[in-house]
Amino acid sequence: MKRLTTIDAVAAPLDESNIDTDQLAPGRFLSKPVTPDVLLHDRRFDSRGGRRQDFVLNDPAYAGARILVARRNMGIGSSREAAANAVAMAGFACVIAASFGDIFYNNCLQNGILPIVLDEAAIDDLITFLQANPGRHLVIDLPAQTVAGEGLLIRHFTISPRRKRCLVEGLDDFALTAQFGDALEAFEAGYYTTRPWLVLRA
Repeated sequence: MKRLTTIDAVAAPLDESNIDTDQLAPGRFLSKPVTPDVLLHDRRFDSRGGRRQDFVLNDPAYAGARILVARRNMGIGSSREAAANAVAMAGFACVIAASFGDIFYNNCLQNGILPIVLDEAAIDDLITFLQANPGRHLVIDLPAQTVAGEGLLIRHFTISPRRKRCLVEGLDDFALTAQFGDALEAFEAGYYTTRPWLVLRA
């Protein structure tokens, strides 16, 4: 997993609530590797595969956006990890919303995406700003836990210290556990020495 400290990038306003995981990664794509076109596929493309010109993520002003701003209940619905995969594959490193589906929130963290919860007034300000200024950057400072932008109030967000450390150091749960490999092996050796009846014998 890549290290994540600061993101200074174009932010795209997705001015909606209740964007569920079936919209983020439609079920018919789940048996295939996730590609960048999976994210919000049925919102971004018409039945012939053409881009819908009236959808915000198809606006050239937001090309290369790495930050997505939405409203309440982002990523509710099924537990499919493909929803977070699709967000990452489409190039987004951060999703800001007023609230998240719990499983989607954790899947984002496991896939190197920073999910940020801000209050609804802050979300209103961000979306209004981004709609009025297409292509403008937001700056996410994970160590300082702030969201900023030119002409905007600096907003602070919370994140658990462990999750913050994992993102800053580029550690998923497997890599985090591997750091304790020597201690785990020592524990296991001592555990079986005092409980020899647990050791399988041929």
